[in-house]
Amino acid sequence: MPEETTLRRHALTIFRAALEAADPATAVSRHIESDGLVLTAGRRSYNLRAFDRVMVIGAGKASAAMAHAVERALGARVRGGLVSVKYGHTARLRRVELVECSHPVPDQAGLRGAERMLALASGAGERDLIVCVVSGGASALLPLPAAPVTLEQKQEVTRLLLACGASIDEINTVRKHISEIKGGQLARQAFPATVISLLLSDVIGDDLDVIGSGPTVPDASTFASALSVLARYDLRGRVPCVVLERLERGVRGEVAETPKPGDPVFARVQNLVVGSNRLAVDAAVRRARELGYRPVVLSTLIEGETRDIARMHAAIAREALASGRPAKPPVCFISGGETTVTLRGPGLGGRNQEFVLAAAIDLAGAGPIVVLSAGTDGTDGPTDAAGALADGRTVARASACGLDARAFLAANDSYHFFEPLGDLLKTGPTNTNVMDIRLLLIGRPA
Repeated sequence: MPEETTLRRHALTIFRAALEAADPATAVSRHIESDGLVLTAGRRSYNLRAFDRVMVIGAGKASAAMAHAVERALGARVRGGLVSVKYGHTARLRRVELVECSHPVPDQAGLRGAERMLALASGAGERDLIVCVVSGGASALLPLPAAPVTLEQKQEVTRLLLACGASIDEINTVRKHISEIKGGQLARQAFPATVISLLLSDVIGDDLDVIGSGPTVPDASTFASALSVLARYDLRGRVPCVVLERLERGVRGEVAETPKPGDPVFARVQNLVVGSNRLAVDAAVRRARELGYRPVVLSTLIEGETRDIARMHAAIAREALASGRPAKPPVCFISGGETTVTLRGPGLGGRNQEFVLAAAIDLAGAGPIVVLSAGTDGTDGPTDAAGALADGRTVARASACGLDARAFLAANDSYHFFEPLGDLLKTGPTNTNVMDIRLLLIGRPA
């Protein structure tokens, strides 16, 4: 059996272990429990008899599975609610309504869901408990633009920010300040109800105000920082005029800022991170060790331009194969986080597929090395693939099929490079989202 075949099989096994560890329902169940009278969330306890109603609201690719876990914990105490999910990312719910909508560019279904969710929150009173479930994708799935900004204008801003390579916290900084619900504004509307927000992190460092644009979290960003993001990527003259005007009015104090730390609207809010990329990475470490590899975690905080990060990973793999540094084969290098892609061509792909293609070019002919990169949500960019995998023979195999790896990379067309090779990784919706997992498996040299 060729070495690469074994490495490929093991890479898929390790990735599946990472996915299982990131199961959102399990993550929620580890952090909340109820005996029917008292709800314990993290280190806090709530007397359920003090509340007339318990509602569940939220958004994100994993929010349906999270809401299911809340229903299981609280049973008939849940009196309704609504969560917005990406199309296809559903779960069976008995008391909470599901709204399916578009991601990463929002649509009318998401707008209607956000309007209804805000109405539920603003109609809550002091004797109401709101359990809010938030995961990656919530920013796009809760589009409620602040007038006079329209949904179409917010869609255009989102497309521009995604195409220029802005990071998720930069994108969310802008989105918060053209929204009626993000950046702590959902908590503002829910006050004086009690809010428990369960957060499944898909952001570097698990910053609370960045996860899903922090609808129940004090916002550290400002109108001025939103304008700075547009200036950084030369977008001030490209975004719709009404968006730029709103941000400039905010800087002048003519539009109310998002609520900040110390605002009394957060006095009855608990924000609790129930899972993150580290869960998936730790599981990958355990499975790699069971399969006989030395697991080495490079970082769970990887961010930056995808091609640059790919070349760095490839260099580490080649060094390990050549000199045994920083670890001797068989070794499994693991990293987590989320990179960005600056679109330069008209092709189809996502950051994970582009990572694998860029790494494969640098690893061509290097020896027994397999690289896998995939999104834990099962979706990589605007494609039906979670990511891709490749080995030291991929570029040569593609060349024999008439595929020029460098040309496909230049066109941001990684999907159509890997598709005819059978190297796309397709999981379907996973109902979780804790950023990306990257694996480099290195066997012993011949």
